[in-house]
Amino acid sequence: MTRTPLRVGLVGYGLAGSVFHAPLIAATEGLTLDTVVTSNPERQKQALAEFPDVRVAATSEELFGRAAELDLVVVASPNRTHVPLATTALKAGLPVVVDKPIAGTAAEARELAALAEDRGLLLSVFQNRRWDNDFLTLQALLEKGELGDVWRFESRFERWRPQTKGGWRESGDPAEIGGLLYDLGSHVVDQALVLFGPAAQVYAESDIRRPGAEADDDTFIAITHTSGVRSHLYVSATTAQLGPRFRVLGSKAGYVKYGLDPQEADLREGRRPGPGAGWGTEAEEAWGRVGSGESPATGSGRPEPTLPGDYPAYYAAVTRALTDGGANPVTALEAAAALDVLEAARRSARDKVAVTL
Repeated sequence: MTRTPLRVGLVGYGLAGSVFHAPLIAATEGLTLDTVVTSNPERQKQALAEFPDVRVAATSEELFGRAAELDLVVVASPNRTHVPLATTALKAGLPVVVDKPIAGTAAEARELAALAEDRGLLLSVFQNRRWDNDFLTLQALLEKGELGDVWRFESRFERWRPQTKGGWRESGDPAEIGGLLYDLGSHVVDQALVLFGPAAQVYAESDIRRPGAEADDDTFIAITHTSGVRSHLYVSATTAQLGPRFRVLGSKAGYVKYGLDPQEADLREGRRPGPGAGWGTEAEEAWGRVGSGESPATGSGRPEPTLPGDYPAYYAAVTRALTDGGANPVTALEAAAALDVLEAARRSARDKVAVTL
């Protein structure tokens, strides 16, 4: 029996909404993009050009006014709106996906989780980089025990953007929840916790380096996990020479991987996932290497084929959770644990102390 697709209302059509959420929703069997909410006339035109059958609403109030016509709300608007919009959606009886970070504080994330549980509704957080190609490859290496006991996990999400771009992501207003700690930091911290478990202690250094910048643009986070692994995480817009995306050091071998997963670039350029598209695949010259002891000048270790990245898996899992009782792919409580680390990192950088969780 063919099921009627779930109708999705997408709030926000900036970078997150137009590049990530809308294309992935449209590509997911069992979902249909019903409504896009944006007050920007140019973005309204863009949405209609890209999805001719979509309805456009100028305000979230308009969307929630016909909540009975929807099956899922996706919040991809600026960070400061995540909590109020998710709260409104849950109180309207609608399951919700919220882009990261779900909230500005772990306490707010846990309050949302409690509300969703009380209403018996799905509340999921879009942490797409759990489906990055390098992350999936590293998970597979760890599951096979190829690195032995991991001692140190280095993760870098670095860019060279010496000029500020402005906008709420670079605002110094705390209400905007801007800066790289909460932007890219949400990704690298989430990945570290998924791989190596809860954090026991956090130390951070955070700087505002670029002329005219208001929010942190060069931040380092060190996590000591309860498992004993140490994670060293770097997020920066001021890196003139990029380091490896991952360098993972274990008792048997290490894994080094350069470059970013291609899925974001493909989405930005208008390419879409689908059968036969070779989605998320990477050229052999971009593969990482696994080995020990050799000189890096010789390209140490053996090439490790990179598994395909799979952003579509997130919304496929959301669909299963709503229709077949499948597991929530990223829970609000997992997001709250990452926010515990981000809040500790902010305190550590401010007070120049290590913070025990």
